[in-house]
Amino acid sequence: MTMTTRRRTAKPGSTGRGTAERRTAGRGATAAVTVLSLLSLGLLSGCGIRATTVPVDVGPAPSRVSCKKPSTPPSTPAGTGGMQGIRATVELVCGAQLVGVQRVVPVPEKRPAPDVAVLVTQALLEVLQREPSAEEREAGFTSEVPALLAASAPRPGDPQGTVRLSRKPEDLPPVALSQLVCTLAESDAVSPGPGPVVLGGPDADPPRAWECTDAVRSRPEAVPTLGDVVRPSASPAPAPSPS
Repeated sequence: MTMTTRRRTAKPGSTGRGTAERRTAGRGATAAVTVLSLLSLGLLSGCGIRATTVPVDVGPAPSRVSCKKPSTPPSTPAGTGGMQGIRATVELVCGAQLVGVQRVVPVPEKRPAPDVAVLVTQALLEVLQREPSAEEREAGFTSEVPALLAASAPRPGDPQGTVRLSRKPEDLPPVALSQLVCTLAESDAVSPGPGPVVLGGPDADPPRAWECTDAVRSRPEAVPTLGDVVRPSASPAPAPSPS
């Protein structure tokens, strides 16, 4: 018995047509990708973005402030006649840290305030409120102590060495408070010896102890919001009289 194998015969033109269609579709996809790439480049250029695969030289990094201290302190401001000057270290801000600079602080010869600490605190406040000299500003020095901040005498019952301010210390900007605390800590007239500075606000605001530490100097914006309340020390009991 003879088996006959029937062989399929493709229709004329069917194979060529399918191949052509696939080629046409491939070319269309490639063209679409090219058009989208060109459109993306155009949009980037329109937005001011430079499309490139090569690193772009944007120039050197911004230079840091030098914080170089002047060789001589700034001259005493005009209008301070009749005042004697004392040499003091005040804390300015430079490079996000506190840096001590020398000043000649004018102090009135006729002292209206009975408390020397209050008088010196007010004089130091006025120095901190002034703009640094041109040489200091060029080196990066600034001061954040607000204008119109004033010192006043302690209230009855305040601990010894208390200086009161016209604003609560905790309401001051942290950097300004750090400047003031560290400046007063350097003054023997305000803080004789190591230890905290005792500051209070107006009225019955309780005096608090504020310390100038290395952490405060390096990060003045992170000064504690509240110092410890200082209570007046109890006076010693009188000795009993002999019977």
